[in-house]
Amino acid sequence: MEKGQVYEIKIEDMSTEGQGIGRVDGMAVFAAGAIIGDTALVKLTKVKKKYAFGRVLEIKEPSHLRITPSCKYAKQCGGCALQDMKYEGQLEFKRKMVFDRLTRLGGIENPKVNETIGMESPYRYRNKAQMPISCGGIITRKGGILENLGECTIGFYKFKSHEVVDCDECLIQSEPVEKLAQAVRQYMKEDNITAWDPNWEKGLMRHLVVKTAHNTGEVMAILVINGKGIPNGEKLIGMMDDAVNEIPTREDGIEYSLESIVINVNKKKTSEIMGDHCITLAGKPTILERVGEMSFEISPMSFYQVNPEQMVKLYDKVLDYAELTGKETVLDLYCGVGTIGLYCASKANKVIGIESVKGAVIDANRNAVINGVVNAEFICGKVEEELPKLLEVKDNADEDFNVKPIKPDVVILDPPRSGCYPDLLEIVADAEPERIVYVSCDPATLARDVKILREKGYGFVEATPVDMFPWTMHIETVCLLTLKNQ
Repeated sequence: MEKGQVYEIKIEDMSTEGQGIGRVDGMAVFAAGAIIGDTALVKLTKVKKKYAFGRVLEIKEPSHLRITPSCKYAKQCGGCALQDMKYEGQLEFKRKMVFDRLTRLGGIENPKVNETIGMESPYRYRNKAQMPISCGGIITRKGGILENLGECTIGFYKFKSHEVVDCDECLIQSEPVEKLAQAVRQYMKEDNITAWDPNWEKGLMRHLVVKTAHNTGEVMAILVINGKGIPNGEKLIGMMDDAVNEIPTREDGIEYSLESIVINVNKKKTSEIMGDHCITLAGKPTILERVGEMSFEISPMSFYQVNPEQMVKLYDKVLDYAELTGKETVLDLYCGVGTIGLYCASKANKVIGIESVKGAVIDANRNAVINGVVNAEFICGKVEEELPKLLEVKDNADEDFNVKPIKPDVVILDPPRSGCYPDLLEIVADAEPERIVYVSCDPATLARDVKILREKGYGFVEATPVDMFPWTMHIETVCLLTLKNQ
């Protein structure tokens, strides 16, 4: 096989980046633009020792799952890799993805993976948008004043690129996102505001981050800047407020309102979007969201599940697996703003959450107060450092104070994409909770960690994928493990 050769290939699988996978003489070929079931004419663009990459020249026989994308940016924006696939096909593909990882990486023979829990209408589901701002050109100096050459673009990156696609519409984002982006575009053009140029490390505006509370309508706009403030800020505030007020009332009666505008200062050349310092430019420092009978305050820096409709289904599955009776001590590790722990608190005796982001812990404890939850507490620190302090026996403790180590009955693990530290899994296993409920956003690291826990005395029971991110390759999974000798 050589670069430039053309083959007709039957696509049998897909990669984690959304490329179709077929075989030529036993060698895997990754074909961008193809989906499972396609027969495609593929031209090789790169050939390695054991695999090759190619691009689709023609779909000879389309898959029964193939559809025409609804989004006009489908071939440009790198955000949604599955826009060519029917939604029911996406759900089955994601179940298969979890099954395959648990089999190959987790070492589990025929693992029980339930059908993926999907959405009735998989659109406008995201409550958070992170949009890079680009000048579409280079930065120059004219008369001693810094200026951009090129139109201001606000949107999302192209696939495997830092080129920004200027998106005036995104079908998975909330309506306020589009309106606020347009207001910022107009403001930057009228006032000659520069955009960040990573090559020169110059320019003011870096990102627009929008958080939307779907069930209350409250909206927060975060302007990530390379500077101390924004010129003519009152004008921008007015333009953004007017933009959100123009949005019609939703069919369910919810009206959007811009409740918070925040400046986040990030002067570093870094891939991280947010800096450490936030300034409330207008309105409140937080917005309020409701989930069922509970209310949650969301701050600029805190993590919150991006799909509120699916979040309820995810948390209900966590409760289902936890089998709480009201007597249990529950550890909520990597707890974020405390949503899972607080959701479980009414069914448990005590909930203790641990999170390393200080702002999220402040939000979690405040959310406990807001909801009148008295049996939950949240601790700030690295999970692998704070958990042993809760579990260790204090030999010098004063018996009069009845100081006892925590004995967890249920541990909820909700780590970042990189999964859990092996040391943490050992600490959790040594504590011998009856049940471990693992919430994962990456099937590969889930499988890796499940394998470690199985080696330490836990049995895999089952997993349920929950589609938090329709049209993308991402999948959330809830997994149950139980102590073998219980």
